[in-house]
Amino acid sequence: MAPQISELIERIRGLEEELELELAKKRDELRFSLENRKALFENEVRLKHKQLRTSLLRYVLHAKPRHIFTAPIIYPMIFPLLLLDAFVFLYQFICFPIYGIPKVRRSDYLIFDHQDLAYLNLLEKINCGYCSYANGLMSYAKEIVARTEQYWCPIKHAQRILQAHSRYSRFTDYGDGSAYRNELKNIRCDFGSGEKEEK
Repeated sequence: MAPQISELIERIRGLEEELELELAKKRDELRFSLENRKALFENEVRLKHKQLRTSLLRYVLHAKPRHIFTAPIIYPMIFPLLLLDAFVFLYQFICFPIYGIPKVRRSDYLIFDHQDLAYLNLLEKINCGYCSYANGLMSYAKEIVARTEQYWCPIKHAQRILQAHSRYSRFTDYGDGSAYRNELKNIRCDFGSGEKEEK
């Protein structure tokens, strides 16, 4: 990898650490802490949150017609999501040990914590859970596919791609055939980078 690219990656990691410090400051400002992956609010804050909650009946009665009409399209999407979840899990469970690829820990991607927010009513919590599942599943699947691509075809694209996955920077440059042939074996083994992996 070119020294300039390595330097940029290190700067990105530094910015990620700086971002985590800022998020910790924001947690202090909002008066909650994280313990065992669970957010704990101070009692005074929880009481204020309960006062902000819209009752379920009021929430439903004041729903916009476009929200009501699109619900029958949104909620059935759970079925293809569940199917994707099952297939991605089976794929990783069967293939990753054969290839020697570390498994992706599902719990690092599927985070369900909105049900602890006292300012959300039951329907809002269900909606948040649905979105958390869908987005978390897509991130989990993206990491599994990224590790697969790193093993089988670690070549960057000729054009810039939006939101490249976490492993993309390790890939060889497009058109650099000798780098691909010389580095493929090492790239296939380079799965360490601080990401948590399933044991």
